Order: sequence, then structure tokens, then C-alpha cells
Amino acid sequence: MKSKLYIETSIVSYLVAQPSRDIVTAARQQITRDWWQIKRLEFDLYVSEFVVREAGVGNPEMATLRLAALQGIPEIALTEAAAHLAQVLVQKGPLPQKAALDALHIAVAVSGGVDYLLTWNFKHLANAAMKKDIERVCQVNGYEPCIICTPEELLEGETDVPR
Repeated sequence: MKSKLYIETSIVSYLVAQPSRDIVTAARQQITRDWWQIKRLEFDLYVSEFVVREAGVGNPEMATLRLAALQGIPEIALTEAAAHLAQVLVQKGPLPQKAALDALHIAVAVSGGVDYLLTWNFKHLANAAMKKDIERVCQVNGYEPCIICTPEELLEGETDVPR
């Protein structure tokens, strides 16, 4: 049985973006492409309405590419319980009000029973200082927290990844 993986919007954005001149961003773009080619088929992929909505805004050409990459990936619906968890993550948890959308990503992912939430968002999601508190809030509210990580973490051990 494959692990379930939630793709947060930053992943599809890095996947289809024009190569950046910034060395860190360019490396993340390449790592994302490597993960997409090498590892994605090892997982059952999921998104949410929030990912689709975010992917569809901005430059029309890039939005079309992002939405095409997400084509066929099932959506996890926002339930009332997940909306409540997102509220708790912001009101009583580690996320600031301005990260309400990030809280929704977490809440939809954990309520959908995913194993991994894949992201390049280090500010509020793949943030080591916040992970423990995010996990605690999820557990206190009856959810098994998912592992929030980057594509690089899920490529570990791959020796045939072109660099």
C-alpha cells in the first residue's frame, strides 16, 4: 500500500516555474522536478481546493501549467472538523493569523489521513520550530499528524538523481 501524500501549492509552483537565477531557488526547482520524475509514483497524491485555487492564479500561462500538473490528482474536501482544526492551529496553536491558509493545508491533510505534506514553505509549514506545536495541536484534536517535509527529504538515499 502506497503512502498518501498531500501536495502543497509551492511544490507545483517550483515544478513548472522558469529556472531561477537564484541558486537556492534553482536547486529547489531541480529537486522538485527530480522528485516528481523519480518518486511521485511511489505515493498516492492528493491536493485540496486551496491548492487548485492558488495554482490557478497569477500569470495565466504559468497557472495553466500548474493546473495541468495537478490534473487527475484527487482533492481532499474541507470538512467542518478540518475547518475547526485550522482555526485552532491559528487561534491556540503555533500559526499566526496571516498563515490561515497554511493552517487549512495542514488541517485538510491530517483530516484526510495523509502520511506526508510536501512543501517548500519554510515559514509556517516545514518549520522545525513550529512542527512540534503543530503535531501537538493535531493530536490534542484527535488527529494523527502528518510528516511535513520537502521533496529533498523524500529523495534521500536516491543515488541516481542527476545533479
